[in-house]
Amino acid sequence: MTILPDVLAHDLDVVFCGTAAGTVSARAGAYYAGPGNAFWPTLFAVGLTPVALRPQDYARVTEWNLGLTDLAKHVFGGDSALEKRHFDVERLRELIAEFRPRILAFTSKRAAAEFVGHPVDYGLVAAMTDATRLFVLPSPSGAARRHWNPAYWRELSLLRSTSR
Repeated sequence: MTILPDVLAHDLDVVFCGTAAGTVSARAGAYYAGPGNAFWPTLFAVGLTPVALRPQDYARVTEWNLGLTDLAKHVFGGDSALEKRHFDVERLRELIAEFRPRILAFTSKRAAAEFVGHPVDYGLVAAMTDATRLFVLPSPSGAARRHWNPAYWRELSLLRSTSR
């Protein structure tokens, strides 16, 4: 059973990919719904959306040429609870090949590292999937607050506006 449905369309500017839905998000049936999660306010603050969205508005992101998915679709919980077997890298590669977003933005280093097969730093990653650029963001989760840096989110917003 898929915890949260993908929110995708062809040729989006950015598809955000998390590791897996958090416990609160799984219970709420909405992406990035945990208390203290900075995802939705940050999208608005850095100009990725013209309006402030709430977690329950997640299906609207395609209105602004954005999409949502997770690397682990059939489990939920924090990164520390996830095992390598939970990640479906091939599924994500197939989605990217089919939907061709300009940028695949990982909302955690763990998701990005599992996808590319090695540790990564924040920002633009040298590896690309066909014409899709890969970008790594600090996790917006309240549990990852010590790593939070909105500068990378602003950089993604700038990259998006210059890649159109």
